[in-house]
Amino acid sequence: MPSLASQATLRDELDRHYHAFNREAAAADPIELVRPFQDPADREIAGFCAAALAFGRVASVLQSIQALFKLMGPHPAAFTRQFDPARDAGAFDGLVHRWTRGRDLAALIWILRAMLERSGSLEAFFLEGFHGDHVDVGPALDSFSRRAREVDLRPVYARSGRPRARVPKRPGVHYFFPCPSAGSGCKRLNLFVRWMVRRDQVDLGVWTGVPAAKLIVPLDTHVIRLGRCLRLTRYASPGWKMASEITASLRAIDPADPVKFDFSLCHLGMMNACGYGRPQRDSQCPLKGICRPRAT
Repeated sequence: MPSLASQATLRDELDRHYHAFNREAAAADPIELVRPFQDPADREIAGFCAAALAFGRVASVLQSIQALFKLMGPHPAAFTRQFDPARDAGAFDGLVHRWTRGRDLAALIWILRAMLERSGSLEAFFLEGFHGDHVDVGPALDSFSRRAREVDLRPVYARSGRPRARVPKRPGVHYFFPCPSAGSGCKRLNLFVRWMVRRDQVDLGVWTGVPAAKLIVPLDTHVIRLGRCLRLTRYASPGWKMASEITASLRAIDPADPVKFDFSLCHLGMMNACGYGRPQRDSQCPLKGICRPRAT
């Protein structure tokens, strides 16, 4: 963890990079595909789908999100509310993103429809498991994913026209609903909640019921590397404990909005200038002087 003396220096540097990146289209990012939707209901659904597919190479991620959005049309929330697996799921069969197949994406829309039918919005569904006395959103994410996994998937995986199909023992759609209690860092869920809760030039601020102070940093490769290089975490293995500890370190710098630094940290990492675990060390690092890289 950074010392009190170094926290001030780190805060100044992180704030500087936050403001440099806090603008629309600051970097290639899935949120730029969500921003054109103006209706908050559409931004919720489009945001969840975009965050769900945010794994792999950036170009591939953006391509897959665009293909899904093209299928869903200009009003993703209306598409989701009206989604009928017997009528609509077949159109997803050509979609593939890494190991995710079209039927998994159709199942995702089916689960999102169930959430809307039950609670009216994804925020309301999320808030059913959220309490203000929770330290962070971890318990709410657990509840969110557990209830999502309880949705009957037979209408999608064993739909009419697929007489021998059955719901897999481990449905691919469950990959989109990990649980902190199982140790997962829940990167894509935390990314979605960040987009929905925070409001600035990058994040959309659709939700009002979750304080930014309760967010957990989305733990991707770049945040892991910079988190270790900046001594924001003692953990070497990614997971919920590492995500929580990195967030706690950032909370010591900005208690009200610790995850504000996530976008800039992620994209600083994507610049491939961080030297943690590399022979180059900090020779190209934008944070040179406050980081402590280790060579391989």
